[in-house]
Amino acid sequence: MPEQYGPTEQYPPSGPLAYPGNPPSGRGPLVTVLVVLAVLVVGGGTLWYLLGDDDEPSTTTGAALPTAPVEPDATTADPAGPTATTPAPASSADPRFVKAGQCVRNEGPAGGKPKLLITECAPRTYEVLRRFDGATSGERDAEAKCGKVEGYTNWYFFDSELDTLDFVLCLKQR
Repeated sequence: MPEQYGPTEQYPPSGPLAYPGNPPSGRGPLVTVLVVLAVLVVGGGTLWYLLGDDDEPSTTTGAALPTAPVEPDATTADPAGPTATTPAPASSADPRFVKAGQCVRNEGPAGGKPKLLITECAPRTYEVLRRFDGATSGERDAEAKCGKVEGYTNWYFFDSELDTLDFVLCLKQR
């Protein structure tokens, strides 16, 4: 017996038939997963960049300076006050511009990273006996260079990514 369709239908309905147990067609879930992954990747990358971003160039400074302030004793104190025996400091107080014969003082915290500033020579300052410009590899290099300088008591080095900015100062405490 031939199949019968509805009173107005002469042909079977066209298109895919839905059977029980067939997965829904469409790409909705796949698109959702891809969007979530993209947001996680972009957000994680942005967070990594912001937390890992360092605006300052990496530099290393070191010094063999006393951690406690040094009080002048009776043999070094001058009752008439400090006398300038060297040229006046350069217009900048930054130790990158200090020359041999000038003095610096440590403004860094006791036991912390030294912060040298060019100053007038006075008690409790450091006179620059010699300056070595050029690449330095750190403490051992500073000690080796200053070991050849007569009368030095302390050293200071600045080591940056750009070797032409590096320097070592051989200092004598006043």
